[in-house]
Amino acid sequence: MLDPIVNFVTRIFQWIGRLIGLLIGIILWPFMWVGRWYGQRGLILKAVGAVIVLTLVGMYGYFFYVTQFWSNFNPDYPAELAQARESTGAGDPVSSAAGATGQPAQSCKPSAIAGTTADLVDFNVNQNAWISSMVVSKLGLFGIEWRNTPFFDNKAAFQLGINQVMRRTTTELVDTLGRVRGTSQIDQNLQDARTALAWSETAWYIGLRGPTRPTPSVYREAIAKLRAFNSSLEKCGATFDARADNLMQFLDRIAGDIGSTSDILRQRIEISDAGWFDMRADDRFWFAYGQLYAYYGILVAARSDFAAIIAERNLTALWTRMEGQLRASLDVQPWIISNGNESSAFFPSHLATMGFNLLQVRSNIVELRSVLDR
Repeated sequence: MLDPIVNFVTRIFQWIGRLIGLLIGIILWPFMWVGRWYGQRGLILKAVGAVIVLTLVGMYGYFFYVTQFWSNFNPDYPAELAQARESTGAGDPVSSAAGATGQPAQSCKPSAIAGTTADLVDFNVNQNAWISSMVVSKLGLFGIEWRNTPFFDNKAAFQLGINQVMRRTTTELVDTLGRVRGTSQIDQNLQDARTALAWSETAWYIGLRGPTRPTPSVYREAIAKLRAFNSSLEKCGATFDARADNLMQFLDRIAGDIGSTSDILRQRIEISDAGWFDMRADDRFWFAYGQLYAYYGILVAARSDFAAIIAERNLTALWTRMEGQLRASLDVQPWIISNGNESSAFFPSHLATMGFNLLQVRSNIVELRSVLDR
């Protein structure tokens, strides 16, 4: 009675084995052809070929290393800033040691938002390699973009999520926070930082129009400009307009940015429920994670820069709760991202989890904004 079933199962596995063998043969055939061709060449051509192969192996080996090992990744990175909270806001005068004349030297509190932004850009391009502009990232897997494969794209998506926040933050620093009521002169350091971060995220040494500057070198200029702004602010030579309406507008922009990302996740959930086999789910997840990672630091910094406003409007409890939810959302770090049906017992929906975290944070930001608007 069981023989037909056993034979059927055996045939199924035989066909699976043949299919796997066929796929392996298709993948290995170009390499076997190149190997036979290479064996028939002269010594000089073989040497040149060997150098090319070793270079490619080295490049891909380095690419594998920098995409799999994330230097100084730490969801608790704003902890030191949170512990050093003061009642003064950015740009306010602070006490300092006496100068050469015996009088206290003029000093103002630097911006934690500008400092955290510089630190996050430094984390992206100095403490880690910037993945999106690497030539191997552009080559992909046999011409297939890495984001369309399950390999080597999570860190790039995470970095791009952080960079999205950096662009938004520098725009707000230029347009509202770094000038008085939006009518005074734009701070040149902030303007230069915004321009630098607007540079293409995928630029290498050579582009479609010829030689160009790679992304990391341009972003490093943004770090220098943001720190130059803070140095000027510390000497009371720059402006940080820590008013309630500016904070309200900043929160509006952040809420809009988070809402846009949650909508992108929703669209991906509706398009596919392939579970572990959705090749684009990890890009969406880690981009959103990068945004939350960056906004956690930026909002902790905003609490420092707008300390007087937050205390005056009794926002401390609400702000603390928002920070706690942001930090909790960063604990979701699955090894493999699944975009399954939300009711599935075997294929979880990590995108739905991330979308819920985004909307929860956004809800807290909207609540803070509404209190400020009263």
